[in-house]
Amino acid sequence: MDLKLLLVSTLLAVICYSSAQQEGNECIKANAKSCGECIQVGAKCGWCTDPEFLKQGEATSTRCDELESLRKRGCGGAKVENPRGSQWVLKNKAVTNRNKGAKKLRPEDITQIQPQKLTLSLRSGEPQSFNLKFKRAEDYPIDLYYLMDLSYSMKDDLENVKNLGTQLMLEMSKITSDFRIGFGSFVEKTVMPYISTTPAKLLNPCTGDQNCTSPFSYKNVLKLTSNGQEFNTLVGQQQISGNLDSPEGGFDAIMQVAVCGEHIGWRNVTRLLVFSTDAGFHFAGDGKLGGIVLPNDGKCHLENNMYTMSHYYDYPSIAHLVQKLSDNNIQTIFAITEEFQPVYKELKNLIPKSAVGTLSANSSNVINLIIDAYNSLSSEVILENSKLAEGVTITYQSRCKNGVTGEGEMGRKCSNISIGDEVSFNISITAKQCPKMGKPETIKIKPLGFTEEVEIALNFICECDCHKNGTENSEICHNGNGTYECGACRCNEGRIGRHCECSTNEVTSEDLDKNCRKDNGTDICSNNGDCVCGSCECKKRENPEERYSGKFCDCDNFNCDRSNNKLCGGHGRCECRVCICDANWTGSACDCSLDTTTCLASNKQICNGRGTCECGTCKCTDPKFQGPTCEICPTCPGVCAEHKECVQCRAFGTGEKKETCERDCSYFNLIKVKDRDKLPQPGQAFPLMHCKERDANDCWFYYTYAVNNNTEKEVHVVETLDCPAGPDIIPIVAGVVAGIVLIGLALLLIWKLLMIIHDRREFAKFEKEKMNAKWDTGENPIYKSAVTTVVNPKYEGK
Repeated sequence: MDLKLLLVSTLLAVICYSSAQQEGNECIKANAKSCGECIQVGAKCGWCTDPEFLKQGEATSTRCDELESLRKRGCGGAKVENPRGSQWVLKNKAVTNRNKGAKKLRPEDITQIQPQKLTLSLRSGEPQSFNLKFKRAEDYPIDLYYLMDLSYSMKDDLENVKNLGTQLMLEMSKITSDFRIGFGSFVEKTVMPYISTTPAKLLNPCTGDQNCTSPFSYKNVLKLTSNGQEFNTLVGQQQISGNLDSPEGGFDAIMQVAVCGEHIGWRNVTRLLVFSTDAGFHFAGDGKLGGIVLPNDGKCHLENNMYTMSHYYDYPSIAHLVQKLSDNNIQTIFAITEEFQPVYKELKNLIPKSAVGTLSANSSNVINLIIDAYNSLSSEVILENSKLAEGVTITYQSRCKNGVTGEGEMGRKCSNISIGDEVSFNISITAKQCPKMGKPETIKIKPLGFTEEVEIALNFICECDCHKNGTENSEICHNGNGTYECGACRCNEGRIGRHCECSTNEVTSEDLDKNCRKDNGTDICSNNGDCVCGSCECKKRENPEERYSGKFCDCDNFNCDRSNNKLCGGHGRCECRVCICDANWTGSACDCSLDTTTCLASNKQICNGRGTCECGTCKCTDPKFQGPTCEICPTCPGVCAEHKECVQCRAFGTGEKKETCERDCSYFNLIKVKDRDKLPQPGQAFPLMHCKERDANDCWFYYTYAVNNNTEKEVHVVETLDCPAGPDIIPIVAGVVAGIVLIGLALLLIWKLLMIIHDRREFAKFEKEKMNAKWDTGENPIYKSAVTTVVNPKYEGK
């Protein structure tokens, strides 16, 4: 079982290692045949244009490798093709800085985003980054279009909206001096079966004696204007309509407001659409109830300010609305009654840059609702980009107020932005590959709800500069069978080989294979390559440092001897499985140094005159001596005395060196043992000296001194001192003990004698009192016999 686990673990390790190697060497894995193919693999890849770079047996694709690997293999920097990406800013107008009350500017003269136009040249795998600034301009113009549901349930709301124009103008003047307002209304499609019951019902859909206007899908009542009074007048002329179901056709109206820019009068400024209703909505597919099956075309169909194709096109889908609102930079405010808040809050989550406010039953709070919603929308900036070309990715990183940063999807946005605040975004664009034909692409980035945008032209680096200087049908490429470029032949179709010397039909012929077998053996290219046109092209290793070479791919640079787990000991290079050592190194693994400076002793003699220097290490000829330079003799006389004071101060804190112990005695490793039996014994791999020394108190301590195989000095010491007792102490102690014993015996005898005398006196006294005792023999008055005697009075004893 253990063997199986070991094998599985080893296999997993090999797989992981191979995977890591492949992932880290995409240049080799790509097997690029030209410089253009090579640089598209990744930003780490370069192409060597040196004609003499390839060794025998190496394929053309070997020219493509990581830059550092090419350098190590001798390809000079001037011979490496490694084009890099670049960027140019074409339009960089600064964001507008002005104070309140400053000269009024035209909308086109106000800049909130910087830069406005730039060009990026993209190399595959190499990101190009730039910073984008956004600043909310003060006194920025606003267009607001009020779109209202005029079904009968909104009758009381219409009365309040009639004075909305002048009141809203007054409130919005606190935000901007350039404000325009417009008005539109909607009810429902007139072909729905529940409306078109009778012609009379179409003319007056209200019940009873109520007079209502005919239902309609959408009407543009007032184009955007700065005249608030005109708004009041036209809205005051509107009449309520009716509908027999709850959902309304508001989506038709929103679509027309978004796409009919000329009719509505939208400018390139902040565009707000206020959508006011107390009901739900119909969406794509509901038109089938009225026989309408054609999907909404998303185009403008206003004639005389009326939507004329409501009977022809279905309601738009939510996704279609989102696209058109975004394309036209319109921010939507849903002013909805309490009952339908949940529905429109879900809709808000699907429409970027939209807000939902709670409309009172009679729309009396609509102005405050609009102001609050506008502040909420304008305090947040969210970047979006147009469709990206295939293989192009974009990432965002935001730097918002108060040092707040964001990445990923949060990197697209900043919140809580006030007028005059400036935020920035770092935008990084990367091409993973060249698009088809390498044609330039254009993308646009803009903040949602704003008309300003950044236009970015993308150019793709798909070929090397040396490609321009290529020679078509070059003689170098086997009589014109290819183009000689970037130091190699790019073969024409149907030709292969390093010099395009073969036709693809000849690759597997037996005659050519014979030239790829060493010594007429059976292995083609030593099983380390492929036979192409009668020549071996060696396989590439996943590790870029490892290569096969030779006419028959029988050489490699990774199967040489190793030392310290390093190929050729790290002091040479491997060529055809033999180490070529650097200067001052020798041996099959280049692990033997010829430098003798490491063998010099303190007396400047090689190995202290007691050994020979082999591979930079002393081999001591005198077994008593050891150490790096044969200067240490642990068993020589005087060694114990030499280390006595240091052992004493470090082990017991006593001796002459106890004050300077840390400074003078840290040259050896101290190990304490319990008793003398635990001390190291002779016979180890290195010489050992046993020592016995006496301190100032006549106490003995025992230790060993040695220099181990790592030339480290070791001292093992018995942790307790051996202190003998003094010569006069024992007799004194014995005399004291004997005196104490004699005194004790005398006291015991005296006590025993006294006790005997006392006992005899007490016994005599007892006997005397016993003789003198007089006992009363009369009958006890309280005694009663157990026998009762009865006497007959008549008995006279006869």
